Amino acid sequence: MTAAPTLDVVAIGNAIVDVLAPSDDAFLAEHALTKGGMQLIDAAMAESLYADMAAGKEVSGGSAANTLAGLAALGKKCAFIGQVCDDQLGAVFTHDVRALGIRYETPAVSSEVPTARCLILVTPDAQRTMNTFLGASQFLPQSAVDMDLIRSASILYLEGYLWDPEQPRAAMRAAIAAAREAGRKVAFTLSDNFVIARHRDDFIDLIDQGMIDILFSNEGEIQSLAQIDDFERAVAAIAARVPVLVSTRSEKGAIAVVDGMRYETLAASVEAVVDTTGAGDLFAAGFLAGHLEGLDVEKCLKLGAAAAAEVISHWGARPERDLLAIRAKTLG
Repeated sequence: MTAAPTLDVVAIGNAIVDVLAPSDDAFLAEHALTKGGMQLIDAAMAESLYADMAAGKEVSGGSAANTLAGLAALGKKCAFIGQVCDDQLGAVFTHDVRALGIRYETPAVSSEVPTARCLILVTPDAQRTMNTFLGASQFLPQSAVDMDLIRSASILYLEGYLWDPEQPRAAMRAAIAAAREAGRKVAFTLSDNFVIARHRDDFIDLIDQGMIDILFSNEGEIQSLAQIDDFERAVAAIAARVPVLVSTRSEKGAIAVVDGMRYETLAASVEAVVDTTGAGDLFAAGFLAGHLEGLDVEKCLKLGAAAAAEVISHWGARPERDLLAIRAKTLG
């Protein structure tokens, strides 16, 4: 008999330090960057782009780690698995994630490959253009994944970004198997259209094998996954194959389809959108927190929208206001 879980969520993801700086459309054009997108860059471009950027703000990030930050702020017990190097940014990431009360024990590696960083350019319309150097995070080996830790959590949460490199992809496959054997749920976020373009067959295979219980996406991602250029038809196609499908739609709110039933929520109000970095990550945090508490789907969506609204009201992808107070105000 499998023991009762002692953690709410364990996540595997990129261990990244974000560098955020203001920008404008001219700068993006000058550097041939696609506004609002995410691209992987090498060490040389990371150095060149960093040198050209305006003065920035360094904050720990990474999609799954951001989601755990939100979950921890909502009182959930969490653990993170992700690879850093034994360098300055690695120490920053480790300190930041542990300071949130998140269990983090992945050993840092000593190598010439530095800790990952994401150079985020934020334009006046609050759109963020992300340029990610994966560094050490893409070399997370299966041996670094504590399978007992995986089995100890109610939900295993995986980010699509980390599916791209070979080593962490193998590690996540092993983690999914361990979670499944222990009767735990698996949540997966698609992360970005470029990830889907490269690994769509894998994702569809995981879904069709029943390996994913909760699938997070945005409007463009669900259309890319379904290969249908219509949101409603794409949702219908994928929702029929996964128990819980959640799709965010920016200012149009979000929807969830759970066991064939569709639910919707409006976007939570915010005085000013400052930086959209982490919006989807924090939406997932709010939704999962509600799901863990057994709240109805509409409340899960509202809590996700409220958490997302908090993070887009300031720079950076980690919550700065009291999410428990926001939860109380949102749900009563």
